[in-house]
Amino acid sequence: MAPAACQDDAMPAATPTPARTPRLTAVMREGERVTPLELFFDLVFVLALTQCTALMYAHPTWGGLLKGALVLGILWWSWGGYAWLTSVVDPEEGAVRIAMFAAMAAFLVAALAVPGAFGSEGLLFACAYAVVRTAHIALFLIASRDDPELRRSVVGLAGSTAIGVGLLVGASFIDGGARVALWGLALALDTLGPFFFGAEGWKLVPGHFAERHGLIVLIALGESIVALGVGAQAHVDAGVVAAAVLGVVVAAALWWVYFDVTALVAERVLSRAAPGRERNEMARDSYSYLHFAMVAGIALLAVGLKRTLGHTADPLHLVRSAELLGGAALYLLALVAFRLRNVHTLSGRRLACALVLLALIPAGAALPSLATLALEAVLLIALVAYEALRYAGSRDRVRHQGASPPTGPQPAP
Repeated sequence: MAPAACQDDAMPAATPTPARTPRLTAVMREGERVTPLELFFDLVFVLALTQCTALMYAHPTWGGLLKGALVLGILWWSWGGYAWLTSVVDPEEGAVRIAMFAAMAAFLVAALAVPGAFGSEGLLFACAYAVVRTAHIALFLIASRDDPELRRSVVGLAGSTAIGVGLLVGASFIDGGARVALWGLALALDTLGPFFFGAEGWKLVPGHFAERHGLIVLIALGESIVALGVGAQAHVDAGVVAAAVLGVVVAAALWWVYFDVTALVAERVLSRAAPGRERNEMARDSYSYLHFAMVAGIALLAVGLKRTLGHTADPLHLVRSAELLGGAALYLLALVAFRLRNVHTLSGRRLACALVLLALIPAGAALPSLATLALEAVLLIALVAYEALRYAGSRDRVRHQGASPPTGPQPAP
């Protein structure tokens, strides 16, 4: 007995097995950045955006623009739902990974159906969209099983989503203006749902959430570059070269006014906001809503650039002029609202630039498209140069010292 007792004493104590945290549960992912699977998921949005711009390009009418905007809005809201989801669940764990792949496949099918979404492929689009949203809601319901506040918010979202999907399915069986009206109603009910059931229960990681939306803006700007290549299908002459260079200048200017300072300040403001309703409403307004306006503006610009590269010497008709100039104006107006929402100050210079671009739309329908693009490039370069020189000090502090600028005239969002 004694040796046995000594042997027992000599054995190391058994290490207790730590309790495993459920892989699919509502947990804040503090310190985490965007994962490779999220980037992989976002690439599907590239095709969706390309399809939406192709739809608008194929129908150079105000009605075509409206249809393209409706499809883009539906797909954007679907993508945004997953941006919120991956703040509370790890997308690369267990069943979540499989569900994300399934949602990607359905998202891809919906994107493929975009050209016929208001025609023969309307039902296919609605069904694929339903699968994307169902997977999203199902994951959120499972993740919120131990969080009553989050569960209430998810249930409210599920209700508005079900109504939206039902309207899209119903729209596939009718034609004409009634179909467009049902699409508009579906988008309005789905996107405005969070106002009806509140924002208190949601959770998000500010850095992750802001980075995810910044990357999608980058993807949209990439689509404008792709449009330059697609538009230059004919012989590459001096006009095409000039238009390509000017198109890159415009895209670079739009990149600058967002990523140079605005995105940095906005992320820090979101991080400082009180968790819960204040932070959630700021994220909803600044990212889910206003970033859609930015992406829509870039999509319009891409359509106008595609047309310009193909016909540099010809005038743009009114709709195409509105796409080229109005797209950049919409982007800037969204940034003005973005700043107003986050730091409660108005960027007069960006507002003025947007208004000038809008005022030039009638002239763009008379001037050669290359001249119109040159005017747009000059205006945007002037805006960027003025901000970089006039606010060099505050810009340096934001970019290199990690400080948000004080309220007042400076390059804040």
